[in-house]
Amino acid sequence: MKISKYPYVIQKEILENMNYVDLFLLSFVSKNMKKLIKSSQKKRFESIRPVDYHCHDISDPPFVHIPHKGDYEGIIDFENTNRNKNPIFQLNVSGKIIDFQWDDYNKVAMASFDIRDKESVIESVHNYFLDFFGPTMKYHWRVDDVEEDFNLFIPKLQNTSLCTDIRLKEDFKDMEKLEALFSSYPVFKWVGLTAALTTELFHPESKYYQAESVFVNQFQHTFPNVLRHFKGRQAIVNCGHWENLEDLIEFLNRWKSGEAFQKLEYLYFELKNGEVPESQILNEIGAKYIDESKTPPAHILPKVYDWVYCSDKPNTKPINSHTYVVRATDNRVASVMIQEKTISFGVWDKTEEAFLKLIN
Repeated sequence: MKISKYPYVIQKEILENMNYVDLFLLSFVSKNMKKLIKSSQKKRFESIRPVDYHCHDISDPPFVHIPHKGDYEGIIDFENTNRNKNPIFQLNVSGKIIDFQWDDYNKVAMASFDIRDKESVIESVHNYFLDFFGPTMKYHWRVDDVEEDFNLFIPKLQNTSLCTDIRLKEDFKDMEKLEALFSSYPVFKWVGLTAALTTELFHPESKYYQAESVFVNQFQHTFPNVLRHFKGRQAIVNCGHWENLEDLIEFLNRWKSGEAFQKLEYLYFELKNGEVPESQILNEIGAKYIDESKTPPAHILPKVYDWVYCSDKPNTKPINSHTYVVRATDNRVASVMIQEKTISFGVWDKTEEAFLKLIN
């Protein structure tokens, strides 16, 4: 079928119903075809949240996909280094000739290359994406299941944010090696951290604390100061049990005083065993109360990074609370919602006076 023989309206409709990988491959037919795809699919491309380079292991090249409505659409599989039964086709990608094959199972293009050329092949494809999807597109490079070897493969790609999921063993003690991971790269957009029994400390100036968003899963609360020097925007902490809530209360009071956490937008804390003492915490942080007959505004924000592989929930959990605190330095309000096992803390971009006007 020759798309060019149809009127523009029909061309646009045909392209609208094609998968991203098909559009990507079709764009190599000619300069005019690439131009047509870019112009006719501009709004569609703008709706893409990120393009994800997803590595399931520190040594694996990425699988490139686009999260889409609770699922994902794959584009390129860089993990393939073995030729399959399908024919090889070559594409000139940003001046580099790359071998591809079609993956019948995943319905994506597989890049075939010598492992020594891994970085240059990925860079060439990324440079093509920058032009194809546009320079304002967000790109994420995510490495999962980082356990002992913190020597990650992360190429320097323009407009790309780094994300990693780290799992520490119970007897983990090599904090110097973990600190070296964070110091070796630009600030991470998102860090997932699973810790069990370790009692090692992050350095106060650790680049871990500079991550925009962190997700911490603790089997027991024995991983000290995990948020004490946090400079990011969003944090989620899950704990098996918490013997002493004083450090959490201190965290909230340091925000309230304006001493720390100026960029914080959202905190979610969940206790797996036991209950969170609501009255104690609200009293110790000096919470204010909205009349129970009134409807409080709902605090909700886009997630800095959606750590679920292909989630259709891009926003934080709504906080509908009748309790709030006010920051001393700028009168900024944060909603505080405490339930049986959870604490939700959402910072508004509003003063107390403006916030109270939102109440119905």
